[in-house]
Amino acid sequence: MWKNHSIVTNHRVNHMIDRNGYRSNVGIILLNSKNEVFWGKRIKQDSWQFPQGGIKPGESPEQAMYRELTEEVGLHPRHVKIIGRTRDWLRYEVPDQWVRREWRGNYRGQKQIWYLLRLVGRDCDVSLRTSARPEFDAWRWNQYWVELESVVEFKRHVYQQALTELARLLNHDPHDSNCYSGYSHNEEQPAAMAAPAKQGE
Repeated sequence: MWKNHSIVTNHRVNHMIDRNGYRSNVGIILLNSKNEVFWGKRIKQDSWQFPQGGIKPGESPEQAMYRELTEEVGLHPRHVKIIGRTRDWLRYEVPDQWVRREWRGNYRGQKQIWYLLRLVGRDCDVSLRTSARPEFDAWRWNQYWVELESVVEFKRHVYQQALTELARLLNHDPHDSNCYSGYSHNEEQPAAMAAPAKQGE
């Protein structure tokens, strides 16, 4: 499991914390042609997770997703197709011992938009050394539904939520013309079922 150190490592995180104490974030469920899911092993740790990262000021969730995909997995927009995303923010709280002392009382956790992507490139397009500070040191494909014991405990519920909401899109054609109405990362919308996404939304 993860070492007991702070998740909050940059003072700029404050710009993306909402009035309820949640930082805006994106998560990525990346599928191959067999509907197997990409899992990354956190560098020098025994835990596995999906790619994710914070939304920077001025970014949309989709822009943040593509940036994180490149930084953490080495893939570019041409390597993937968007199948869909969660309709609303999914939230998890971070235990105090994982938060820097100066942020305690102000920061509660993460709120995430989750994207379901299809890899249209090749496995060899994946590169874990794109960033100067890699997130992962190994990766694998796994079945869509697996036990989540390798995920840090406080994230397991949101992983289950994201996988469940997006599961109905597993066999969806990403070129389908149907799409949901998009919204920016700072808008609160009522929760709803996942919907297919149009490319470039």
